[in-house]
Amino acid sequence: MKNRFNQHTFQAWMRNFKGVCKQLIVPFSIFQAIRTFLFPSTLDVLLLAIFIGLALAFHYEWL
Repeated sequence: MKNRFNQHTFQAWMRNFKGVCKQLIVPFSIFQAIRTFLFPSTLDVLLLAIFIGLALAFHYEWL
């Protein structure tokens, strides 16, 4: 049986942390995209992919 997490049962600090991450992921992604276009490296591309994945996860409420 698959248990799903109820967002309302999280502790207060967890909800606050998630809210801060939601607000900061887009500016970090934009900064990382600019950095990747100017100075491309494997680490930059990987980090940009992770940031885009997190932004999509927050947008579609997968997390």
